[in-house]
Amino acid sequence: MRILGVIPARGGSKGIRKKNLKLLCGQPLIYYTIKASSNSNLDRVIVSTDSEELIKISNSLGAEVLKRPSELAKDDSTTLAVLEHVLQSINESYDAIMVLQPTSPLRRKEHINESIEIFKNDNEADSLVSVVKVPHNFYPYKQMSLDNGYLFGGKNIFRRQDLHENLYARNGAAIYISRINILNKSILGDKTLPYFMNKIDSIDIDDMEDWFLAESILKSNY
Repeated sequence: MRILGVIPARGGSKGIRKKNLKLLCGQPLIYYTIKASSNSNLDRVIVSTDSEELIKISNSLGAEVLKRPSELAKDDSTTLAVLEHVLQSINESYDAIMVLQPTSPLRRKEHINESIEIFKNDNEADSLVSVVKVPHNFYPYKQMSLDNGYLFGGKNIFRRQDLHENLYARNGAAIYISRINILNKSILGDKTLPYFMNKIDSIDIDDMEDWFLAESILKSNY
């Protein structure tokens, strides 16, 4: 099975200005995903970006870069449209595609390689996604909404040791794998495998709180 890796990296961002370019422990955020993927078992890795700055940085890190049109770099641009552009722009065929978001700097090559093996060993699976166990305090029956200044819902009180159900959530997601033949509909198909990651490695940088947490972990040489 031949798997193409794609790193979608816009020049702009809503939460943190020029997030993919911002230095995290002395390196631009995108560095961590390029480093992990370039040392992995992926057959080819392409950075898809609209940013000239990101093109220069990615090239300096030895990454292959495909410049995407500006209409595919808007806030409402879909990952599917970006993947379609990549597939239409290359001259090679692949069985599957792996999406690696640059906002997961603690995802390492070991995670990439393990997820590849899991996916390759299941002929029935059409996709895979990295997930993290949902903390008990975020279970659906503990969630409340705010209405006119008062909280509603979440009235049933459970002890943590009485909760036997395990729930999982996409962790950003650090890793997506999709067979090429499902991409005309969705990134995730009907038979999606989980790739379990721990809470630390699952950090997805969306705001400055996430940034400071990732920075602290990297500085600790975790």
